[in-house]
Amino acid sequence: APAASAPAPAYNLRADVERVMKEFDVPGIAIAVVKDGEVLVAEGFGVRKRGEPARVDGKTIFEIASNSKAFTAAALAMLVDQGKLEWDDPVIKHLPDFRMYDAYVTAEMTIRDLLVHRSGLGLGAGDLMWWPTTTFSTDEIIHNLRYIKPATSFRSAYAYDNLLYIVAGKIIAAKSGKTWGETMHEWILKPVGMTGTTTSLEENAKFANVSAPHSKINGKAVPVKPMPVANAVGAVGINTNAEDIARWMKVLLDGGKVNGKVNGEARLWSDKQAREMWTAQTPMTISTPRPPLAATKPNFYAYGLGFQLRDYQGKLVAMHGGALQGFYTRVLLVPESKLGIAIFTNAESGPALNALQYRLLDQHLGAAPTDWIGRIADVDREMKA
Repeated sequence: APAASAPAPAYNLRADVERVMKEFDVPGIAIAVVKDGEVLVAEGFGVRKRGEPARVDGKTIFEIASNSKAFTAAALAMLVDQGKLEWDDPVIKHLPDFRMYDAYVTAEMTIRDLLVHRSGLGLGAGDLMWWPTTTFSTDEIIHNLRYIKPATSFRSAYAYDNLLYIVAGKIIAAKSGKTWGETMHEWILKPVGMTGTTTSLEENAKFANVSAPHSKINGKAVPVKPMPVANAVGAVGINTNAEDIARWMKVLLDGGKVNGKVNGEARLWSDKQAREMWTAQTPMTISTPRPPLAATKPNFYAYGLGFQLRDYQGKLVAMHGGALQGFYTRVLLVPESKLGIAIFTNAESGPALNALQYRLLDQHLGAAPTDWIGRIADVDREMKA
């Protein structure tokens, strides 16, 4: 009888992660993978703080930075479902004192416009009002928008921005009658069961299992002090772990349903809002990658509501990155495959995230394996040189 063909070798996630940590100088990584409603992976690798023995695990808290924008978008979607606002309401209907530099833009800017990076503000305009840590209040930051000259005309170009997510966070607080953080706990974190997730660095202090941030100093990732940015929570306020982000990804992939339920409070937002969040709103420029990375080039690229939208292997991917001092994170959802992947790092390496992103997507979408870690490391070295 012919010999039975050997079973395909099991995917060795640990080997990939350890290779990435070594190649890109990342002290610690947490990974969550959900597929078809099940959590396949929620674990940690490496250390929370370089030079100390404590290991990263599935409960280690990381600052997820701009991956918080999806939470702000979801809370606005819940307000739309509650009939308290519409996506295309003017912002001034809900925040009468809101002003942009241009009176026309002030009058025309909608709730949707706050989330889709087409306001006419330049890339990162006004970010120095909250980062590095400042003494401005959220209200002062919002007030100062009126002094920032636009870089382009209204709705004409994509330019990533944080300040308008701070405004969105303020609207959520105004409608709920509580702070953004309290609203997140009550509306999303508690119902989803995200008990290890916080909305401030002060709250992180209640937990022992928290990762330290690491920045490159003299070419090596070393621990740095956490940088609180309490005045920018609508844009970057969530801190979470692999186990909790897995719960969040399950809810996102199930259109707002918690544990597959539709009765009562087990549904956070409607199908209609789920579709809206993952509908292209602002086109984004597609750049051509270097030849070894040609297969990563999307055919379409756009911003939705709190998510970037693109394709990979012929499927829609709703994704986002997060970057604050000492932390880079990424969340990827492939709705058609009911697949969610989250990668948290306590360092500042985009290539580390990219390498794991494509390795994990290929593995769980059944694509032929490619040595993305090697290819991305080569391109990274070339670009550094």
